[in-house]
Amino acid sequence: MTRLAVFDCDGTLVDGQASICAAMNKAFAAAALPLPDRREVRRIVGLSLPQAVSKLIPEASDTTRREIIENYKQSFRAAREAGELTQELFAGVRDIIVKLHAAGWLLGIATGMSRRGLDHVLESHGLTPFFVTLQTADDHPSKPNPAMLEAALFETASDPQDAVMIGDTAYDMQMAVDARVRAIGVDWGYHHVAELRQAGAVFVAASPAELGEYLLR
Repeated sequence: MTRLAVFDCDGTLVDGQASICAAMNKAFAAAALPLPDRREVRRIVGLSLPQAVSKLIPEASDTTRREIIENYKQSFRAAREAGELTQELFAGVRDIIVKLHAAGWLLGIATGMSRRGLDHVLESHGLTPFFVTLQTADDHPSKPNPAMLEAALFETASDPQDAVMIGDTAYDMQMAVDARVRAIGVDWGYHHVAELRQAGAVFVAASPAELGEYLLR
């Protein structure tokens, strides 16, 4: 039986909140807008950028939202090129990736990041060879739309009942439910455990080690 584990990236594999918040602050400042609340920025991590900005400033005009989006992209790109991004792996994440791969699992990623951003994360941590399907905001609607998971299933010839979606937000859990894939939450990311369970998580791991025990039992 082919088993597929699809991971979210930011908040699940890596902790990028500092860089995300910094880039969003610069984007708002460049547009002469009040800086967004850091807690609200954390809550939109996982959404594609246009949807994230819409949640942060729902009353803004389309022109203003487009300006924020472009400012954010420029700020994030400049930080990446300057080597200033903070996107460290959560402790224990590499171990579970290695163990799942060794056990014969197919591994994938479904993220609201751009493909360029995801490639940078995977390459910088030496993880690119482990993943056979990469789904990003460049090619799909934002989570919780199930398109990313459906594409991952198709690319790996996997059945939904043999797949899991692993993420830290309610968006990930709802996407899994809508794709008929088992939803597994992690509590080291950006949404609370109660939110993950309410959105459909059948299990919430307190650590990467516990996640491994659950999947490899």
